Order: sequence, then C-alpha cells, then structure tokens
Amino acid sequence: MQSPEIPRPVPGGRGWPDPLMRNLTLSANHGKLWFAVAGVLALVGKRQRRAAARGLGSLAGASLLSNTVIKPLVGRSRPPADLLHPHRQLPRMPWTSSFPSGHSASAAAFAVGAALERPRTAIVLAPLAAAVAYSRVYVGVHYRTDVVAGAAVGTGVALAGHFLWPATPLRAAETAPGSAPALPAGEGLAVVVNPRSGSAADAPAEVAAALPGATIVQWDVDRPLDDQIPDGIRALGVAGGDGTAATVAQLALDRGLPLAVFPAGTLNHFARSLDLETYADTARAVTMGTAGTVDVGRIDGRVFLNTAGLGGYPEMVRLRDRLEHRIGKWPAAAFALYRAVKGRKPVDLVINGQHHLVWAVFVGNGVYRPRGLSPARRSDLADGVLDLQYLRADRKLGRTTAIVASLFGTVERSRVLGSVQASRLEITSASGPLLTAHDGEVTGPVENVLLELDEQRLTVYR
Repeated sequence: MQSPEIPRPVPGGRGWPDPLMRNLTLSANHGKLWFAVAGVLALVGKRQRRAAARGLGSLAGASLLSNTVIKPLVGRSRPPADLLHPHRQLPRMPWTSSFPSGHSASAAAFAVGAALERPRTAIVLAPLAAAVAYSRVYVGVHYRTDVVAGAAVGTGVALAGHFLWPATPLRAAETAPGSAPALPAGEGLAVVVNPRSGSAADAPAEVAAALPGATIVQWDVDRPLDDQIPDGIRALGVAGGDGTAATVAQLALDRGLPLAVFPAGTLNHFARSLDLETYADTARAVTMGTAGTVDVGRIDGRVFLNTAGLGGYPEMVRLRDRLEHRIGKWPAAAFALYRAVKGRKPVDLVINGQHHLVWAVFVGNGVYRPRGLSPARRSDLADGVLDLQYLRADRKLGRTTAIVASLFGTVERSRVLGSVQASRLEITSASGPLLTAHDGEVTGPVENVLLELDEQRLTVYR
C-alpha cells in the first residue's frame, strides 16, 4: 500500500544532530537499547527490577504485534531514500513495511510498561522513547503517521498487560492507628531469629549491626519460645519467614508488645505488605517508632497473618511458588492448579451453612488482589474481613476453564470463581479430612475448620 503522505526533500548539510539521531535509532535495533536500560534498572532495586520485567514483557508483545501482524497486513512502502540528505541516511535501509514503526512501538511499550510498575521511571524513559520515535522520521525510514501508530500500539499493549496483570502497588497496605515506642539503637527490643528460615543465616549479624542495642534470641525449637524471651522488653522482633512471624506474633499478642518484622524468609509477604523490604527499613521504623495495628486471623486457634487454605490449595501453593521464578506467575499458577486437581475429585464443603463443590479454597486475612489463584497483595491490613475465594467445581468444564483462565490471569472474570467475605468462617468437609495450611505451614488433616478474626489487633512497626 502506497503512503498518502507526500515526502518533502530535507535541506541542508551535515548538522550535529545527524550522528546523534543515527546512533540512537541504531541502538534501538532489536530492542538492544531497552535491554540495556532494563539491565540498569535491575541493578537499582527490587521495584526497579519489576519495572524492567514489565517493560520487557510489554516490548515483546508490542514487537510481535507490530512486526508480525500489522506490518504484513498493511504493506506500506518506506519513504523515498533519495529525498533525504546523505548525512542522515542509515548504512542500510530497512526492507520491511513502514507502517507501523516497530521501533516506536517497542519504545512506547517499554516506557509505559515500566512506568506502570514504577512511575518515576517515566521522567527518563518517556523522553528517551520519544527521542527514539522521532529518530525514525529524522533518518528517513518512517512517516510521521508510522511513528504515531507505533506509539499507540506500544501503549495499548502495555495497558492491556496492566489490565491482565495489574502492577504491584507502590504504597504499603493501610493499617489501623496504633503506637509503639521509639527504640534508639534497638534498646528494649528482643529479636527472635529462626535459623531455619529462608535467608536468616546472616540475620543475627545484620540485626546487631542495624540495632546494636537489641537482644538477639536464637530460637531453640525444642524449648517453649516464651521461656527464651527475656523479661522487661518493650518490643518483640522476628527475623524469619511468614510462618515464624505468625508464631512470634502470637507471643507478642500474649505479652501486649508491638512486633518488628525483619524480612529474613523466602517470600516475606507480611513484611512486604508493611513496606519493609530490608533490615534497614525495619530498623528505621523501630528507631522512629512508626507503627500501626493489623487484624490477626486464626485457623482453629492458630494465628495467621496472611493466608490460609484447604483442599488442593496447600499443594498448589507449594508448587506455584517453586515454579514462579522460572516460568512466570500465571503459567506457574496454571500448572500448579493442573497438578493439584489432576486425577482428583472435587471437595464438598459446607461454608457458613452453604454447600459448595470446590477444587481449592483460599482464605486471606483481609481482601486480597488479584482475585483468583494468585492473590498477592492487600490494600488494607485492618479491614475486618476474612476473604474466602474458591474455585467452583459445579460448572461444566469448570476445571478446564480454571486452568486456562489462570494461564492468562483472568480467573477473576471467569465463571468458576466464588467468594465469601466474613469475620468468621465455619467450614465442614463432607468429603472426609483435608489438609489445611496457614502462612506456609501445612497442618491437618481435619474435617471441621474454624477461621475467625482475633478480637485483639496486633501492633506492628511499619
């Protein structure tokens, strides 16, 4: 298809922008510029790594759509090269269709995708993406409408990705009002370290370096924990995973002490919900006395801070978490569900007096998003709700629908997801005893499960 645009001769001789624009446009060939930018972001921090990953994912989608779908369909010719001053021309002119600009699509997709995860990156990435897009017109390989269309394609792909896989919120979850003492250098703080937790091997030294006045308690699991905590402390700390944090939280409730959580586990969901990404974050909160109160869930009397589950859910979570970093969040969730329900019959549960035929049940201490198989975050840690989500087994092709929907992260919008929200949940299994899990710890099997919110909230440093 020939272009309706009429190219105009470019006047003048050599100018200083010529080598700059040529080098910029060549650096973006095959996404090399954006891979380099992603590498820099990955070195800065965890949130920047997430931004880089989302940017590259958006870039891949935009490149595929523009180069393999739209370009062959449109077949637009490139602008005539003889109307361009030789100093602006590239060493080798592209031979593919001109519409849309693949470079512009990739640039916009990366910049918008990264900014959705980390808005501050737009300060640098937006001008850089605009410069790459403009360079395609400057060196004479695209019309202006090619560039505009390419930017629209890239932006659309990034926004579609955000719709299917919402970006991780930058703000910590809300807590109810609460107060805790400021403890300079950690004086009055006793920190329980579980040496069996994910990355707790260096925890004693790192906690001592950050808070030299704190007392470090190496947890001896063969003795009652309460006997190992000194008297007269003003706050209790824990360096371990979510299961360890839940155990120490029980003791903090019993003693009426605020809890300081150091992220020394494998996933650290609870610490991250309080915006505690590093030991330094927790140490800063302790020394400044910034705190709030959070809901505490109980499953058959045992404390859980994040989540609980039963049916095929405990097994599914273990497999999903093991695979997530290798194949991605949603593929891992789909495969884990497939393995969890393969060859199994659905479970007949009575939830608060109502019968439900289900494949798996998830219960969050607070409302979790996204809805479905991989709930990852809460916006409020004190909303007074137990959030039960379940995969329905009473729908035709419900198991297949759940697996396919989980692969694309659309379970929330499918017909197989059900939910119940209450402060108290009584669950009875009519299918025999079931395993239960809470904060990564598996227990059971049992036929009757009681989940409820504790009347007392937990004070936490945040």
